[in-house]
Amino acid sequence: MDTNSSATTTIVQAKAVLMVPLLRAMVWACLAMLIMTLAEKLYLGAVVAYLKLFRRRPEKRYKWEAMKKDNDLELGDSAYPMVLVQLPMCNEKKVYQLSIGAACTLAWPADRIIVQVLDDSSDPTIKELVQEECRRWVGKGVNIKCESRENRKGFKAGALKEGMTHNYVKLCEYVVIFDADFQPDPDFLYRTIPYLVHNPNLALVQASWKFVNSDECMLTRMQEMSMDYHFSVEQEVGSAVHAFFGFNGTAGVWRIAALNDAGGWKERTTVEDMDLGCRAGIKGWKFVFLGDVKVKNELPSSFKAYRYQQHRWSCGPANLFKKMVIEIMTNKKVSIWKKVYLIYAFFFVNKIVAHIVTFTYYCLVLPATVLIPQVQVPIWGAVYVPLAVAVLSVLPTPRSFHLVVLWLLFENVMSLHRTIATFIGLLEVGRIHEWVITEKLGNALKAKTGSKALKKLPRFRIGERLHLLEIIVGFYFLFCGWYNFCFGENYYFVYLFLQGLSFLVIGFGYVGAFVTTS
Repeated sequence: MDTNSSATTTIVQAKAVLMVPLLRAMVWACLAMLIMTLAEKLYLGAVVAYLKLFRRRPEKRYKWEAMKKDNDLELGDSAYPMVLVQLPMCNEKKVYQLSIGAACTLAWPADRIIVQVLDDSSDPTIKELVQEECRRWVGKGVNIKCESRENRKGFKAGALKEGMTHNYVKLCEYVVIFDADFQPDPDFLYRTIPYLVHNPNLALVQASWKFVNSDECMLTRMQEMSMDYHFSVEQEVGSAVHAFFGFNGTAGVWRIAALNDAGGWKERTTVEDMDLGCRAGIKGWKFVFLGDVKVKNELPSSFKAYRYQQHRWSCGPANLFKKMVIEIMTNKKVSIWKKVYLIYAFFFVNKIVAHIVTFTYYCLVLPATVLIPQVQVPIWGAVYVPLAVAVLSVLPTPRSFHLVVLWLLFENVMSLHRTIATFIGLLEVGRIHEWVITEKLGNALKAKTGSKALKKLPRFRIGERLHLLEIIVGFYFLFCGWYNFCFGENYYFVYLFLQGLSFLVIGFGYVGAFVTTS
């Protein structure tokens, strides 16, 4: 009995001396980061409200005049700038026709546009199909080039970089980029190019995205809510206040002189688009975002594809921040205010803190306070601030506002992978250069014709279905919830059980669409 009593006393003392102070410090560190996140959300929301209230549209901030449309586009017009349309793709069997067809039907004088298909396909059958599609459009009088590489060095950045080296590119003033699943409306160039023509200090015109498969499953609905906030708030405010935002890598028009001035495409990170945009921004070039110009595209409908995408989108920015922070600080071409915005708001809060605090606070620290009741979380930190952050994040998607709780639970699950990816980018270890192509299923065309979007099939291979990390965290939540229900003095168990079930649902593979790959 004395031995057991001594052991118990030792554990209690260790808990009081080590675990309680450590957890208390983590709580307050997380609350500080949470307040930073809320302050950023409130600021962005206030700016968006101002822009809408006073109708501060891009055409009021920049000169814009409609370009005269010739009755016969085949005759062309030397007054029109020469435009290059780049379509990077790799093994895009299900969508290559959509993107090539959309690019080839863009309204612009026929002799003032070049469509360049950059096909990195490793499958010879798909490569031949792409070349045949290009030949078909050549037969219709379209100036289209199909360029292939023997390897995928540099991935998308490498393909775009090599695409700019061809002699015919020297004739072009502007370059438009569309990923393989993007389908611009025919008037896209007439709505974007005039900004660059009439404003020589503008480097980039970025359009918004419209998701054709957002109602396919709950996974795509959750993504739509996050992406709507990104475009309607983050991109809009960056454009209006700082004339800078992260280039989305597609549905954008670049001034080729600005692209070259920034150093062209670089392969040093997996976010080559953001890299180029940051380098152009600190060179003094301005960007404009057009929220009313929307380009149709597809959201990842399988959890596997979405998880790979989120790894790249979280790892890449963290790694880019590490590589560019000194360069931004020592830059002499931009103001102190813009430097603060780039380092603190654009990178640190939105690309680092937002991921880390979500997982650390909601998934580790908050459940741990149930097991160590000596550490208390104030009600504003446990309920009010997280709820305010969630509400502000889903406001741009009013049709899904009733899903705010599900969205919050889903984002907490995804924060597990985003946090891991963020540390991989900062520490430059492991999967830092991993680039897995996001699978596209061509649902745009299928949805348009009213046919069944895709075949949802059950998966039976355990290795594909189970996600071990999610399952472990899920059971951790359930244990904390049970402990709080039995011994706690608050109602945290409601959140803990819901979040634990969310991790387990995703961990056992019951999220997204299960599709055939044929």
